[in-house]
Amino acid sequence: MSTLALNNAELNLTADDFNALEQRVLRTVELLKKEREARATAEQNATTLQQLLDEQSAQLTKVQDQVKAFEQERETVRQRVERLLNQLDEISA
Repeated sequence: MSTLALNNAELNLTADDFNALEQRVLRTVELLKKEREARATAEQNATTLQQLLDEQSAQLTKVQDQVKAFEQERETVRQRVERLLNQLDEISA
C-alpha cells in the first residue's frame, strides 16, 4: 500500500511539474508574440524614419544647390557693382 501511495505522490508531483511547465511554455509563447509585434512595429518605424531621412536628404541637397546658386549670383552682382563703381570713379576723376 505504501508503494501505491508513493506512486500517487510521484504522479501528482509529475502532474504539478507538467502544469508548471505548461504555464511556463504558455508565458514564453505570449512573450514571444509580444516581442514579435514589438519588432514588427520597430521595423515599420525604422522604415518610416528611413523614408523621412531620404526625403530630408533630398531637400537638403536641393537647398545646398540653391545656396550655391545664390552665392554665385551674389558674386556676379558684386563684380558688376565694383565695375560700375570703378567706372563712376573714372568719370569723377
